[in-house]
Amino acid sequence: MRIRIDLKIFIFLILFYLTNQIEVYLIIMFFCIIHELGHIIAGFFLGMRTEKLEIMPYGLTISLKVKPKDLNLKIKKGTLLELKKIIVAIAGPFLSLVIAIVFTYLDIPIIIKQEVVYSNILILLFNLIPIYPLDGGRILKGILYIEMGNKKSKIIVNQISNIIMIILTIICSISVYYFKNIAIFLICIALWIITLQENKKFRNEMRIFEILDK
Repeated sequence: MRIRIDLKIFIFLILFYLTNQIEVYLIIMFFCIIHELGHIIAGFFLGMRTEKLEIMPYGLTISLKVKPKDLNLKIKKGTLLELKKIIVAIAGPFLSLVIAIVFTYLDIPIIIKQEVVYSNILILLFNLIPIYPLDGGRILKGILYIEMGNKKSKIIVNQISNIIMIILTIICSISVYYFKNIAIFLICIALWIITLQENKKFRNEMRIFEILDK
């Protein structure tokens, strides 16, 4: 398994340290790793080996090795692979939810309990935002792929991702103004970086579809 570290994480570390929020950031990053283990475990049981792991400023991302036979088994307009991807995408948020619920009922100091529950709920909600390639976006794309096919699912998910990012930017701008919290600003930047990268990939994929349709 290959491991890659996005150097932007050091910028985030410095900014959170200078704003006295480094402890919160490290706690969230720790549970992001646990969250990602949910994906890895689900992939393992579905026969999808982890090929690459990237440590990003907003958490971890993984790449799973695809089995050719999963592409040959059709489910409506999609394949078995898409169904497996949906299950893997759900596994991360599900694990975060389980951790939050378990710690809610543990007899431990209230401060620790609050930090763990808050961190995992935040990770859960963040990852369920339907922006590709967050878990919510992957789940949405997988469902649309099976129902509508590859091209239509990509178009719809790309449109939804951009609309949601505009709405989130407005909400984040208002939140930063009122709460003076740099974390909100950094999360918004991270999401825009993801969205712009996916927009570039989307345009390239649409060009390929146009060539194949000719």
